[in-house]
Amino acid sequence: MHENLVFLEAFLRHPRRIGSVVPSSRFLERRILDLAAVDGARLVVELGPGTGGTTRAILEAMRADATLLAMEIDPRLHAQTERIGDPRLIAYLGSAENLGDVLAAHGLARPEVVISGIPFSTLGPMRARRVLRAIAAALVPGGRFVAYQVLGDVERLCEPILGPAHEELEPFNLPPVRVFRWIR
Repeated sequence: MHENLVFLEAFLRHPRRIGSVVPSSRFLERRILDLAAVDGARLVVELGPGTGGTTRAILEAMRADATLLAMEIDPRLHAQTERIGDPRLIAYLGSAENLGDVLAAHGLARPEVVISGIPFSTLGPMRARRVLRAIAAALVPGGRFVAYQVLGDVERLCEPILGPAHEELEPFNLPPVRVFRWIR
């Protein structure tokens, strides 16, 4: 319950940064993990981990020798992610626009998977394109970018960068969410 209150508080403070009033459901987490195929990746990046519910699900599905870089822009939500305490997790406070620099600063290779809960519909088109270009530049060839969104703006914004998306709906989430996947 504490996690839900922290999430709601973050939404009320910055509604344009947070895509929902409640964390992702376990059904949505499963759909994300299936589409991203994190179980085979050595490096996974999560953008906008919120209170860390999806982060914990990713860690459970990851290989023992894999690394998860979780980038959060909200300091209070970042603190929640840091508390997870898994040695495979690097919790970073900062913008997804700097993904390439953050990977380099941590001596990390290019990720096979990037998962994003960032609400692209509220970023503004210029900033959203900068984030999407950073993701595309970071991914290995054949890497997967999975974005879960209430609205479909990310599909339109990302198509010129990564091509058409595979899209699925997760109805067992509040609100129902569209899950998009691109393969680089």
